[in-house]
Amino acid sequence: MYSKMILGIAAMIAAGSAQAGDAEAGKKLFEQRCRACHMIQADDGTPIQKGGKTGPNLYEVIGRTAGSEEGYRYKDSVVEAGQKGLVWDEASFTAYVQDPSAFLKEYLGDGGARSGMTFKLRKGAEDVYAYLASVGE
Repeated sequence: MYSKMILGIAAMIAAGSAQAGDAEAGKKLFEQRCRACHMIQADDGTPIQKGGKTGPNLYEVIGRTAGSEEGYRYKDSVVEAGQKGLVWDEASFTAYVQDPSAFLKEYLGDGGARSGMTFKLRKGAEDVYAYLASVGE
């Protein structure tokens, strides 16, 4: 079931890639839903979005290997996904944030895979992606 869901989400994203997300809407959604656990802080320490430290810093997360933010302790499944080649692009990011553990179970082929992120961003993932892609170098 999860594999069909993940493949369906990826297909919708690929089909709608011409309809890129709205970075402004993503910023608002980040402020409402994401910053309770995540911050965005530039490498030089400049805060872009103040927020929690429960989750990793999302500065330049787009294009980053999963589970590789220095100084953050990830669940083993996220690190393993990164070791197997998971890099955060639009398809993987938007599928992951909609159901993190289901995504990892499918990606790793491991029914016991877990993410530390229990929140599911059911709507607006493409907007948050556009926002995060717009933040950084």
